[in-house]
Amino acid sequence: MVNSTAPDVHHIDERDKPLTAPLNVQFDYTRSVGPTIGGFLTGLRDRRVVGVRGSDGRVLVPPPEFDAVTHEPLTDFVDVESVGTVKTWTWAAEPIDGQPLEHPFAWAFVQLDGADSAILHAVDAGSPERMSTGMRVHIRWAEQTTGSILDIACFEPGEAEASSESDSAAAASEPVTMITTPVRLQFHHSASYEESFYLRGLAEGKLIGGRTHQGAKVYIPPRGASPTDGLPTREQVELPDKGTITTFCIVNVPFLGQRIKPPYIAAYVLLDGADIAFLHLILDCDPAEVRMGMRVEAVWKPQDQWGFTLENIDHFRPSGEPDAEYDTYKNHL
Repeated sequence: MVNSTAPDVHHIDERDKPLTAPLNVQFDYTRSVGPTIGGFLTGLRDRRVVGVRGSDGRVLVPPPEFDAVTHEPLTDFVDVESVGTVKTWTWAAEPIDGQPLEHPFAWAFVQLDGADSAILHAVDAGSPERMSTGMRVHIRWAEQTTGSILDIACFEPGEAEASSESDSAAAASEPVTMITTPVRLQFHHSASYEESFYLRGLAEGKLIGGRTHQGAKVYIPPRGASPTDGLPTREQVELPDKGTITTFCIVNVPFLGQRIKPPYIAAYVLLDGADIAFLHLILDCDPAEVRMGMRVEAVWKPQDQWGFTLENIDHFRPSGEPDAEYDTYKNHL
């Protein structure tokens, strides 16, 4: 059974107000670094700064992989000093999570002695009054160096004691060939009206789609506007938690962060009464038995684990009903 309601656009109560929440998108990006970046990172691990000489004779730090003039690979590596000069700077009065220092510091472009370009890094000066363009600074190395830009903990004001000795234990290790970089994007998301009633429905164990008017296509998750005529999909339509598999994939390859042991099924499920399918997990089914047209039903998590998320549905499973006729889902492949 499909139920529908439309809001009174002249009166918005608390349930019609948009939901908001902080979102944090993050993952670890692992890549091979190649000979140029690898040489730079190996040097940092060994407490040395390595640049590269271009065809114009300039020494560039950090080293680019290709010459800006000839476009040829750059291979003439040059060690530079760990002291240098601030070329320009700005004060970071309120550091954010993930930055080099937890207390106020300066971001600065520092041109190291022996280099012709500047490197961006943090300067731990204590106060903006101690910062100036042209001031001399030196590297403060991390207590443990691993082959990362974070091996430079920061720069400090003044000249460092002269030393050309590298970390002999690290220098005896293999060159750095791989690096893992955490990627993170934090923002505050304000859901649309349509997204909000969909998420509120999930928190109550309901699947609510949206349409523009009686007889129009039902979208779940609902869209802000119909893609065919641009009208807002403000009419709410409650859908059952049963549907039909339109297409599917059997996942056989393990990957980092995988929570289910392969093989398992990821499928597009077309809920009864809906006009668009959504992707979800199919369990309680031998992967060899899954098929287009298979009827499935939602398996909800315990109610005390529900939130404003489609993850309230743990997975779908075969309902035991006869397969749907091809004509009922052929336009949703």
